[in-house]
Amino acid sequence: MTNWFHSWRAAVRIARRDAWRYKGRSFLVLAMIALPILGVSAADLTLRSSELSTEESLARSLGAADARLTESGYGSVPVFQDPTGGTSAPAAEDDDKPFPDGGTDVTKAIPAGASVLTDSTGTAKLTTEYGLLQTEVRELKADDPMARGMLTLLDGRFPQKADEVAVTEHFLETSGLRVGSSVTARGFERTYRITGVYELPGELTTDQVNALPGAFLGAYKKAADKAGLQRPNVSTTHLLKLSGGFTWNMVKEANTKGVVVVSRAVALDPPARSEIPLYQKEGWDPYEESPGARAAALAAVGTVVGLAMLEICLLAGPAFAVGARRSRRQLGLVGANGGDRRHIRAIVLSGGLVIGAAAAVVGTALGLILTYALRPVLEDYIGRRFGSFDIRPLELLGIALLAVLTGLFAAIVPAITSSRQSVLASLTGRRGVRRSNRVLPLVGLGAVLLGAAIALYGSVISDQFVVVAGGSAIAELGVVAMTPALVGMFGRTGRWLPLSPRLALRDAVRNRGRTAPAVAAVLAAVAGTVAVATYGASEEAQRRAEYRASLPHGAVSAFIEEDGGRDVPAVRDAVQRLLPIDLRADVDRVSVGRTGCSVYSRGSGCGLYELVIPKAHECPLWISTEENPDPLAKLSPEEIRKLSKDWRCKESDDNGVYVEGGLLIGDAKVLKVLGIKDAAAEQALAAGKLVTFTKPPVDTTGKVGIRLITDPDKADEARMKGTEPPGKVVSLPAHLATGEPRTYGVKALLTPAAAKAAGLTTVPYGALFSTDRMPGSEQRQKLDAELARLGSGVQLHVEEGYVSENGIVLLALTVFAGLVTIGAAGIATGLAQADAEADLKTLSAVGAPPRVRRTLSGFQCGVVAAMGVVLGSAAGVLPAMGLRLTEGRERQRWYEEALAQGFGDGGPAPYVPIVIPWATLATLLIVVPTGAAVLAALVTRSRGALARRAAT
Repeated sequence: MTNWFHSWRAAVRIARRDAWRYKGRSFLVLAMIALPILGVSAADLTLRSSELSTEESLARSLGAADARLTESGYGSVPVFQDPTGGTSAPAAEDDDKPFPDGGTDVTKAIPAGASVLTDSTGTAKLTTEYGLLQTEVRELKADDPMARGMLTLLDGRFPQKADEVAVTEHFLETSGLRVGSSVTARGFERTYRITGVYELPGELTTDQVNALPGAFLGAYKKAADKAGLQRPNVSTTHLLKLSGGFTWNMVKEANTKGVVVVSRAVALDPPARSEIPLYQKEGWDPYEESPGARAAALAAVGTVVGLAMLEICLLAGPAFAVGARRSRRQLGLVGANGGDRRHIRAIVLSGGLVIGAAAAVVGTALGLILTYALRPVLEDYIGRRFGSFDIRPLELLGIALLAVLTGLFAAIVPAITSSRQSVLASLTGRRGVRRSNRVLPLVGLGAVLLGAAIALYGSVISDQFVVVAGGSAIAELGVVAMTPALVGMFGRTGRWLPLSPRLALRDAVRNRGRTAPAVAAVLAAVAGTVAVATYGASEEAQRRAEYRASLPHGAVSAFIEEDGGRDVPAVRDAVQRLLPIDLRADVDRVSVGRTGCSVYSRGSGCGLYELVIPKAHECPLWISTEENPDPLAKLSPEEIRKLSKDWRCKESDDNGVYVEGGLLIGDAKVLKVLGIKDAAAEQALAAGKLVTFTKPPVDTTGKVGIRLITDPDKADEARMKGTEPPGKVVSLPAHLATGEPRTYGVKALLTPAAAKAAGLTTVPYGALFSTDRMPGSEQRQKLDAELARLGSGVQLHVEEGYVSENGIVLLALTVFAGLVTIGAAGIATGLAQADAEADLKTLSAVGAPPRVRRTLSGFQCGVVAAMGVVLGSAAGVLPAMGLRLTEGRERQRWYEEALAQGFGDGGPAPYVPIVIPWATLATLLIVVPTGAAVLAALVTRSRGALARRAAT
């Protein structure tokens, strides 16, 4: 035991001295190992610090209060909830019985003796330096002790008067205002003065203003009704402070009144699962990560960590090998003085241990320092403040051990190789005759065949992505194992090359111990890039084929769905002024109820309309009654498939802009912008007829009915019973367009004059535009600025056709692979120069010009990069093809199952192409090796340092 300790202690001292002597090589290996450790440790610290404890989370949601009471959203019916208050459900569900109208009186659930603080939120468009900004308005007495921790004051003070507000820092940055500025809401005469700036610790990017309770939202809602604007939706919760806290029994009592509670006491000490009624409810299955999912996640993390360690070992291994060769005389002296092979191995392994330990310390320390220093930047990027700076010593120790293990693994092969060298060869500097390993290539070939078979099985038979990925990984490791033999095969091409590349290739083949790992590292990086690029290019081709334009190419739509369209004229003019407009078609929409209602408003005086489908034209698949609530249940798959092809049931796949009810109010210019050439339709519009592009709404008399629904809730109840929804029906003479033209979401078109004659109320909706050329980026930016100044919620769309989203991704992947390739090739070249210094001096001695040194260095780097890129490109296509084949078979199976069950109308089969990214491959195959060679040649000195004559 003592001998073992002393021998390893001596080995570590020798390794530490050598590492300090050869600082350049040591720093290179240390940096390669420390950088991933820095990244992982910083990620661990960031993740742990961003995870809030229960106390920290409660401080942000409850402040210093004991509970928050909120309406359940199900009316006043009793509910069940989970201990956190994040999930709730009605205690007794009845699908045939709607929830009661009206909200829940939360005050009935407030215990006697509790202190109460209301917290109300709504939205309003507030004036800024640039126009209007949709902003969240919060009425909360922020300086109340109960609210401490919910809002963090940064400057000034919270409001103390009814005409004062505090604002978030993000609102100030967005609005251009400052403390002391005045702000008001659109259509609201009252002005408020900004007295302070605060932030929401969990939502740093929120635009919010804070006012005293009752100082803003109530008066603003009345002003909005008076001005015909959309009224804000206000939600109010109640914060409570009471002696003894809000217990679980009190929570269940509040649930009986339709109130959901977030309780501090319950969150800190949750009840047993058997005491939670929600979890005992039939059919309730709270989401929990399955053991299989956790195992798969751990396997994925382990795979990523393992591949990262393999990559580092492949890059660092040659450095240890060259270091061992540079120290072979010293190792020979160890053997000459009685040291055996295990002592030689211990010295080389100690080099990996020393550098790995140093990398662990440096990487972990830098991770701590950088994370702490960059914490504000990380918080701003994530959009929320961290909790405490959470350091988990055991996790950081585990990450640091990865560095030590990586250093040891990288030194294993050089240690074994050095220990096998004879003492005489080490002392004389002779390399001896080394035979290539014939077993390793055979093992690699077997792994390639096995991995390819597994990937083929996964893609053709099992349809499991995991099987394909696992088989591809095995095949790639097999290629890595075959790399030394493949490098030898590349060497046979040297006979056709000029002098410098021939020498570089011969040197790479002769010194496979440092060439093969560098080539394998390049191979692994390029294979991953090619796999992702191939999959991305294939998916890109699929999305391009599936893309459905929302408008004709170059057309523009600008719609405003709120406030009764009061800003529509200004938006129409702005678009026409700033974009290259060829034709403008103004459109309106039908409005039911108050003119200030938005498209999505329901209730509170806001209604809707629909095109009436005659009974004879209703699709049997969609007709549900009280006697037959599920018509599909009584039909066979063959009957469903047959009916799905019926014209009454055939749904249009015509993608387009959203049009409420499918009816637009406009003239014949709409047809021209949409590219519909139908003279009969233009004549019908001129005659005051409604032009419809779908057949079901047209009845036997050639008319189309428009039902005006003033009470949407009653209409829903009638549909559930299978009866006609209540509402006035306006019948208009109709013209059915022929040829089923592409209408981009427009089902019907009616002129403003015809709508007025029929008694329909309309409001401005927006416009459709055709352009004489595609709008440029500068024009779009000017338009966006103009629309932002107007402050309206404009739904703007410019149809540019399919726009690739993978271009920047493929470029980033190519750059990444290029950097790794150049880095690995550069490392191999630097080690080659250090290892072959004697050969270079021999070249100079026999009369080789100085540029040969630079040229040889460039070709050495280029040869390594070229071999790795060629092998990696071949290895990377396999997993991508396997994944695409698997995805294609899976989608085909879904398609066939849908047809077998009667769904679908026999449309086109799934299209899952396999596309090779030739541009990316060409960049990797040509540009990367060439760039690596040129860079290596530029940074290499033409003349080496003079050396002393070796002692004989």
